Amino acid sequence: MRKQEFDYILDKICETCPELSDIVFTVGRPFQVLHWGELKPVQLKNVPIESLIPFHTERIALILMNNQKRLIENLIKDGYCDTSYAIQKARFRVNIFSQRGSYSIVMRKLPVKIPTVEELRLPPIIKEIAKERMGLVLVTGATGSGKSSTLAAILNIINETRASHIITLEDPVEFVHPHKKSTFNQRELGVDFHNFADGLRAALRQAPHVILVGEIRDRETLEIAIMAAETGHLVLSTLHTTDAGQTIGRIVGMFPPDDESYIRLRISDTLKWVVGQRLLPRIDKGRVAVTEIMRNTLRVRELIINGETAEKTFYDIIETSEAAGMHTFDQSILKCYKEGLITEETAIAFASRRSKVIMEIDKIKSQRGEKTTDIEGLKLDIDYDKK
Repeated sequence: MRKQEFDYILDKICETCPELSDIVFTVGRPFQVLHWGELKPVQLKNVPIESLIPFHTERIALILMNNQKRLIENLIKDGYCDTSYAIQKARFRVNIFSQRGSYSIVMRKLPVKIPTVEELRLPPIIKEIAKERMGLVLVTGATGSGKSSTLAAILNIINETRASHIITLEDPVEFVHPHKKSTFNQRELGVDFHNFADGLRAALRQAPHVILVGEIRDRETLEIAIMAAETGHLVLSTLHTTDAGQTIGRIVGMFPPDDESYIRLRISDTLKWVVGQRLLPRIDKGRVAVTEIMRNTLRVRELIINGETAEKTFYDIIETSEAAGMHTFDQSILKCYKEGLITEETAIAFASRRSKVIMEIDKIKSQRGEKTTDIEGLKLDIDYDKK
C-alpha cells in the first residue's frame, strides 16, 4: 500500500461516513468507524480489502509515521506513538499501538470549524471562564468526551474579546485558531517541544497571557502549571478524571503525603474552575454532552484545604450552589431527561448517584402522569378496591 492509495481510502471512508468521529484499523477486521459512539464496519467499492492483515496495518503505520525517528522509537520502546495526519478533506489525531504481534491504528477526525458554546450545547456559564485573567482551569472526562472542543470554544471567546498572547501546547494540534483580537502560537509535542513540562517551562519565557496545556500527565507538568497560574497566567488543561472530587484527589495524589497540606493550600488559591464532561447517546441520533461545573467559592476552597468528609463532599456543595453557576452531572442528566433528549435507562446508567437520579425521574414521571412502577395487580390492591 502506497501513500496515495491510503489517502484514497481515507477520502472514501470520510465520504461514506461524513459524521464519523474515529477510524479504526485492526488486524482481522474490515475498515471500521466510530459513528455516534458505535463501532461500524465500512465496505468500500474499488478497495478489495475485506479484512486487514498484519502487512496492511504495518504499511499504514509506516505511512503515518513518515520516517520520523521519534515516532518509530516511541512505538518500539513504549508500544505506542501519537502523531497527526491530514488529507484534503480532513485532519486526524493518530494513535498507533502494538497488540498481539501486529499494529493497530485509531485516527480521530478533527473538526475544521472551531465550535461555539451554543453549538456544543454547553451551559452559558462556560463563557464566564473566558473572562478569567489568571488561575488554573481544568476540563475533565474520559477520552473522546469533548474536552478539546470545550477548550477550543473557550479560547475562541478569548480570541474574539480581548488582545492576548495565547500559547498552546498540544499532542497534536487539533483546532487551528486564526488570529483575531488575540495572537496564537500553537506548538505540537514532538515537533516543537519534547514534553509538556519542557514546553510549559519555555512558555513562561514567551510572554503569554493564556497557556493551553493539552494534558497534565505528571507531577512536573502540574507543578509548573500551578506556578504559571500563581504568577498571573491563565492556564487551561485537561485531566482524565470522572468528577470534581476525583480531580482534586488526583492532583493531591501526584505529590508526596508530606506535601499534602501545602499543595491543597496552593490549589485552593489557583484552581478557578473544574468542568467535567460525559457524552450520552441521544434518543434520536448523535450524542449530547452533560456537564459538572465547579467554581472556586469560599465553600469549595475550604473543602479543598481540609478534604472531603462523609458529611461534606464536593458533590453536596456543587448540588446546592446553583446560584453560583454550579451543577452536578446528575442535575445535568436530569435536565436532558426532562427535555426528552435521553432515555430513562441512559440517565440511570450514566448517573453519579443512581438512587438519587431514580428518585428524581419518578418525580418527573409523576408530574407527567406516567407510571412510576410496573408492579400492578397485587392481591392487597384488589382486596382494598373491593372495600
